[in-house]
Amino acid sequence: LLRTEERQRLARERREEREKQHAAKETQILEKERKAKLQYEKQLEERQRKLKEMKQKEEQRRAAVEEKRKQKIEEEKERYEAVLHRTLERNQRLETRQKRWSWGGSVTPDSEGKTGKQHCKRSPSTANLKQAEAALSKGSLVSAAPSNASDRTRRSQLSPLDSSVISRLLAPTQASLARSKSAATLAD
Repeated sequence: LLRTEERQRLARERREEREKQHAAKETQILEKERKAKLQYEKQLEERQRKLKEMKQKEEQRRAAVEEKRKQKIEEEKERYEAVLHRTLERNQRLETRQKRWSWGGSVTPDSEGKTGKQHCKRSPSTANLKQAEAALSKGSLVSAAPSNASDRTRRSQLSPLDSSVISRLLAPTQASLARSKSAATLAD
């Protein structure tokens, strides 16, 4: 009886020892699994952080490239506008110079369409000069400075338009003569 009880006690102790060892192994395994899980999560977080940093750097690089592109486009636009402005100014100066050296432009039907009435308003004597030249070339006037009597006779032979042109052309000469006469009387 004692032997049997002793055997049962020893068997129970061995079983309890095995269960303790088994529980300890199980705890170790669970601890290892927990540590591995923590390490995996840590690595995953680190990887995500690095990916986020890479994305931010890539976005900053793209933004810098886009900003540079916009700046380049803006500079090209400003350069184009400056060239356009200079070209317009140059054309305007050339046009002004040509108008200054011309008789106000030709007064023909097709040029009137291009320039409008600007030339006529600016230089009304241009049309008169052209008409006087035409009258002179036709031979209706013999000399450029006729006497007053023959001048009236010739004017009566001319058309009203030609006579008005000639009288307008002679008007500055008569005015200058009147000024010189008044200057002579003042000198006396």
